Amino acid sequence: MTFSAQLREQTAPTWDAAVGHRFVDEIWRGAVDTEVLTTYLVQDHQFVDAFLALMGAAVATADRADARVVHARQLGIVAGPENDFFARAFDTLDVPLADRTEPPLLPPTREFIELMDTARRSADYASCLGVLLVAEWLYLEWATRPDHEPPDEPIQAEWIALHSGRAFTAWVDFLRAEFDRVCADLAQAHRDRVRELFVRAVDLELAFFDAAYG
Repeated sequence: MTFSAQLREQTAPTWDAAVGHRFVDEIWRGAVDTEVLTTYLVQDHQFVDAFLALMGAAVATADRADARVVHARQLGIVAGPENDFFARAFDTLDVPLADRTEPPLLPPTREFIELMDTARRSADYASCLGVLLVAEWLYLEWATRPDHEPPDEPIQAEWIALHSGRAFTAWVDFLRAEFDRVCADLAQAHRDRVRELFVRAVDLELAFFDAAYG
């Protein structure tokens, strides 16, 4: 079993609770309450800077040139289309400027930013991959429901689309392959540190969904 599969199995109760969360069921129906959706998106937007910095650290610490290119291309997508989505969603939801730029951070938001910063400051490719993988893989899982049609509500439908589809699946497959490759030869103490980051990221993903409901 690959390291990523081991960690997915280890975190299964929390991971599955996040993928099957009330928020996910509601967004697939286009039925997330406006206040909940606004809270969720405002808080999620606060990850963008730390996430871009973490992706930049992956570019800098990758041990292969071809991997560096893949990371750099995906960084451009997050900085472009995904960032543009937030601006349009906030306009639609009438989010005040202060809440777009400096809202009070909910505990899971603050703690997830701290986790991303910890992985970035480590200057360790495996650690950066561990946190990136959780953030992208878990979202791919909840945003992929082949037996469901996307909702008619445009903001919720676009948020699903941003985290699903062929291109996003290929990105997650790349992250898993890189994570397993890089972690295969790590010393046990190093693997344990990466494992801690991965598990912590899964815990925070579930807490983040919960926090949107107050």
